Amino acid sequence: MFEIRVVCDPDDGDRVQQALSEAFTVGPVRQFPTRDTKRLRLYVTADHRSNAGPWPEPETAYALAPSIVSEIGWTAEQAAKKPFGTRLPREFWLRKAALLDRIALQDVGGDAAEVADDAAERLMSMDEAAVICDPRHYVRQQYAHWAKNQ
Repeated sequence: MFEIRVVCDPDDGDRVQQALSEAFTVGPVRQFPTRDTKRLRLYVTADHRSNAGPWPEPETAYALAPSIVSEIGWTAEQAAKKPFGTRLPREFWLRKAALLDRIALQDVGGDAAEVADDAAERLMSMDEAAVICDPRHYVRQQYAHWAKNQ
């Protein structure tokens, strides 16, 4: 079980709920306005096991991944050498989100899961991906695809 967080326009709330219901076994949908009150924030408890879809397990997604220590070094180096005012490429954000997901999978009782969720949501936003899954599952899918095609 996991929780899906979606932000959408109020007019799209029913459509988003329908899409979630088609993709997952979902519990009740809780709706709250965003701070600006122009959009809705939907919270859904879902179970992806009933619709496994293209979401690889972490062991599969990260089978070709370098060590966590190596990836920490790579992300730090990329961030440090980025010229001021330029954007880092998608590869950076994907690898950073995957790194944080891997750390969160090993973390017991810490804040790593929240940080990994934030990074995954950033990647989904950057990709303009529809939020139909747990954002960390999206990272695993995208990382597995990227690693396979390197």
